Amino acid sequence: MAWTWFHRLGSSPWIYRFSGQLLRYLLPLAVLLVIAGSAWGLAFAPPDFRQGNSYRIIYIHVPVSVVSLAGYYVMAIAGAISLIWRLKVADMAMRVAAPVGAAMTFLALLTGAVWGKPTWGTYWVWDARITSMVVLLFLYLGVFALYEAYDNKALASKACAILALVGTVNIPIIYKSVDWWYSLHQPASIKFTGGSTIDPSMFYPLLLMIVAVYCLYTCLLLMGLRLALLETESKTAWARKEIMGGR
Repeated sequence: MAWTWFHRLGSSPWIYRFSGQLLRYLLPLAVLLVIAGSAWGLAFAPPDFRQGNSYRIIYIHVPVSVVSLAGYYVMAIAGAISLIWRLKVADMAMRVAAPVGAAMTFLALLTGAVWGKPTWGTYWVWDARITSMVVLLFLYLGVFALYEAYDNKALASKACAILALVGTVNIPIIYKSVDWWYSLHQPASIKFTGGSTIDPSMFYPLLLMIVAVYCLYTCLLLMGLRLALLETESKTAWARKEIMGGR
């Protein structure tokens, strides 16, 4: 059973059709969750007793930050599969994950800067958390740029996979930066062990937004992968059929 699924993951037509079926349900769900979470957090959650309403950007900043970190692992795992088993679909997934992850990381930095002005009195400080997030952005962009820099795409894929894997050391640095070094960033409010320091009335819409952004990220990844599959396989019969609308 496991080998059958692994074989399917190497099949471009199967991945294209399966992802299309998944998007049919996941995309509307993602849109609905983003609307519901945004409305709940931005309009109905109570103001913070210290920051007032300025804290509400947390409902964008935290979800995109969390997903930008998880998205890097997605890219690195796809790169490892591409490097070890030479699956074209994994190579495409790695390349698609790079710009999507870069967009999430850029949005995290942007919203963090907007939040920093009323909270810290400045848009930007070079503390450990922000600096390591900037490194994450350049790692994402590096994978994307490195692939475009090579004429030999097989060699480019190997180089990108190695860069993605090496870059994973930055993820735990980002996560633990507020504990290891002095930082203006507060420690994590959401904890898997022990109690969270955020009130439930603020936590539940935040949790909903995190789920929503995960769903949105998955949709963007699948849509990018489908486009990459059609571009790469454009000369095959199944791709031409799909381009022609299934006729």
